Amino acid sequence: MSDKSSLQNLPERVDAPTAADERTMLLASLDWHRATVHRKCAGLAAGLASSAPVPGSPMTTIGGIVSHLRWVEAFWFDVVMLNQPDVAPYSTEDPDGEFRVGVERPLDELLSEYAAQCERSREITSHLELGNSARRVLRDRERVTLRWVVLHMIEETARHNGHLDILRELADGATGE
Repeated sequence: MSDKSSLQNLPERVDAPTAADERTMLLASLDWHRATVHRKCAGLAAGLASSAPVPGSPMTTIGGIVSHLRWVEAFWFDVVMLNQPDVAPYSTEDPDGEFRVGVERPLDELLSEYAAQCERSREITSHLELGNSARRVLRDRERVTLRWVVLHMIEETARHNGHLDILRELADGATGE
């Protein structure tokens, strides 16, 4: 991943400010992790995105994780915050549907859809305050706030960046930040 040419045309990854208001710091941190997803995938040979190198986890692929992150963004921002219908490819019968889609689809398409969903999530957050409550109540929970959703998305995206880092190294030996 250190090949500079493979990092062209990627979303810009800007460090979060160390001194700013809460909203700026949280959203900048989330955007840094979102951009890192693209860096972890840059220059990967097409066939390697569907490789599942961990024997006990056949759905753990680079494409599967990118698809999962796309649908997690949609769930928390569209479904939970705005109470929109959940149109993700998972179901009670197929709870891993978004991972399965990631194995079947080209990585460049998955990354493009992820980028579009992140842009949609940014648009949603631009109209809400951190303290705004979600329009959908989650099972066994009170209504979460946008602040909670953003913090959760930082955690979720950062955790999966670690998985992408390991999967990428197993796929072609590439490492990077």
